[in-house]
Amino acid sequence: MSDTVLGLIAGEGQLPLLVARGMRHCGFRVTCVAFRGHAHPELEACCDHFTQVSLYRMGSWLKHLRRSGATEAVMVGRVAKTRMHDPWRLVRDVPDWRALRLWYRRLRHDKRDRAVLAAIADELQRGGISLIDSTTHISEHLAQAGQLGAITPTNAQRSDIDFGWPLLQSSANMGVGQAMAVREGDVLAVEAVEGTAAMIERAGTLCPRRGWTLLKTASHDHDTRADVPTIGVETIKQLATAGAGAIALGAGRVILLDREAVVQACDQAGIAIYGMDT
Repeated sequence: MSDTVLGLIAGEGQLPLLVARGMRHCGFRVTCVAFRGHAHPELEACCDHFTQVSLYRMGSWLKHLRRSGATEAVMVGRVAKTRMHDPWRLVRDVPDWRALRLWYRRLRHDKRDRAVLAAIADELQRGGISLIDSTTHISEHLAQAGQLGAITPTNAQRSDIDFGWPLLQSSANMGVGQAMAVREGDVLAVEAVEGTAAMIERAGTLCPRRGWTLLKTASHDHDTRADVPTIGVETIKQLATAGAGAIALGAGRVILLDREAVVQACDQAGIAIYGMDT
């Protein structure tokens, strides 16, 4: 293993696990700062150094990363929007001066995801840590163009993909959401702050007939230093329960959390999975 240390700034979900394993597979040592209350229980075992930090105390992120010898880091994993909109969040988790300065100078009037990422990246760079493309060490898990599993989309599902894909791209480019549910030329649901899982449940309730299609992608200018949209085995199980029959993903823009397992789960559930050449 190389002596080079890479940093991992981790939120919720399985994506930080995938990135940590990818970094170590490439021969790097991994030092992780995980947001308190967010980290996957298996993440610590995937890292050479692991510590939990406050979401609003960037100084502690930098201190732990620099102390380990890291000069570059990947930042991945969800921060639940419900936490971000909690009115008591700043009482429970007091910000440090870096976070307060960032808020006052950059984020008071623009809290969009891309503005937050740019501000955080600039502050980390000021502190000696460069954020890098989050897919650098997991490129083999990105969706590829074409049919990904053994199930071929039906003609009706292809029609729904052709109908919904331009709509989803417009929605994603406007920052509204990265997923959409479609059946027979009707948009059943569009993802917003509730996330894909809640949208899938809503679509299943609205469309008790089986066979609807899930579309998922990122905006054309999505900054890959931030989270890239993901889909995992649990998503496939939920889609099967909710009656979905097909999935269309932006090629190179969506990560399959354990690609082989996701494709196998789709085949077992009878769900077609297809990568759209963007």
